[in-house]
Amino acid sequence: MRTVLIPTDFSKNALHALRYAQELYKCERVCFFIFHAYADEVYGEYKTASSEQIAQLKAEKKQGIERNLDQMLEEVVGTPPNPLHTYESVASFDTLVDGINDFVDDMNIDLVIMGTKGETSDHKTTFGSYTVEVFKYVKCPVLAVPEEFEYRQPKNILFPTDYMLPYKRRELKLLGDLAGKFKSNVYCLYITDFEELSPRQEDNKKFLEDTLTRPYVFFETTGVQNRADAIMTQIDEKKVDMLVMVNSRHSFFEDMLYRSTVDLLSLKMKIPFLVMQNLNR
Repeated sequence: MRTVLIPTDFSKNALHALRYAQELYKCERVCFFIFHAYADEVYGEYKTASSEQIAQLKAEKKQGIERNLDQMLEEVVGTPPNPLHTYESVASFDTLVDGINDFVDDMNIDLVIMGTKGETSDHKTTFGSYTVEVFKYVKCPVLAVPEEFEYRQPKNILFPTDYMLPYKRRELKLLGDLAGKFKSNVYCLYITDFEELSPRQEDNKKFLEDTLTRPYVFFETTGVQNRADAIMTQIDEKKVDMLVMVNSRHSFFEDMLYRSTVDLLSLKMKIPFLVMQNLNR
């Protein structure tokens, strides 16, 4: 059984992410964990409160959150329910990133699926600060689903890479299984002005080829330019349904994050964004 964690703040975009997850894994056995972390809600309001006040507020918050989680589950389970899907709700007295990381480790979660704000919201970027924090620090693949994206099968998947990372087999298997069941095209895009690959890059490219055996894989190169623009051009030209990148120290993705390119990208992008991790689990 696959395990999927859905963080929720009880907003429309969190509910939308859960519905997307249900469709994406409609024909698979999946346990969905609906997760809400509430430590900031307790400490944020009463920074100078006594321990008794904190304990009381913590108990009240937990009770209210558990009610909200139950109501959310009632809304999405469906009639009749999908017999392949099971649901568990989790109220965690922790910060979002730490709570998700601990739960990912404890339950060996395969994938985190999050909702993101729409371009018309009050936020400056589609991927808000919480989503970017989860992208960067959670040791599990994270799929961000834009609020206005209507579900469709991910038939065309874009995977920008410089072939410098020794990819994790578990992460690539997740992508291979997902793309394989939809018979998707996976376009591995290398943004460079050099035609030849180093031996290291050749080895990593071969590993990609040998691991992603179920989908149709294409290796493509485009000249150096603004990365966000290059990716957006490919998304438009290939009618891409999902963008995939790898997060690792000193990686292409991390470079994008620290240069705020991911914010520029997210303003324009209206498709799901899967961030695979290259961190030890």
